Amino acid sequence: MSTRFTKNAARNIFYGGSLFFVLVFLGLTFHTTRALPERDHRENITEQVVRGKQLWEENNCIGCHTLLGEGAYFAPELGNVYQRFGNNKEAIKGFIRSRPPEGVPGRRSMPQFNFTDEELEALAEFLKWTSEVNAANWPPNIQG
Repeated sequence: MSTRFTKNAARNIFYGGSLFFVLVFLGLTFHTTRALPERDHRENITEQVVRGKQLWEENNCIGCHTLLGEGAYFAPELGNVYQRFGNNKEAIKGFIRSRPPEGVPGRRSMPQFNFTDEELEALAEFLKWTSEVNAANWPPNIQG
């Protein structure tokens, strides 16, 4: 057996490896397209959920918070905030409405947005809807 690495051997390794990874990619793509419809819950989108998403974007909540792992890591993950607050939208609205003290060393504080009651209800409904997404057990713990 030759101990020399030939051009033919390098070419065969390249083509074989490329073919292998293309097949893995296609298999994972096929699996994803089959699995996603089972995890979808778009039929539960209401006008309030849409308005809550608009408020989320307009106020740049993702600039501080993560939502299902996407966003900044300055403030807590909100993908499971509905469960964290005991499946209670009123608790979420109360937390957003309350203004934590500013200037406390070592503590981050959320700005006061002065949302109306309708906006708070829409935002809470959006966070409730988000918590119902089958995110494959993300976040890994209730604290986010």
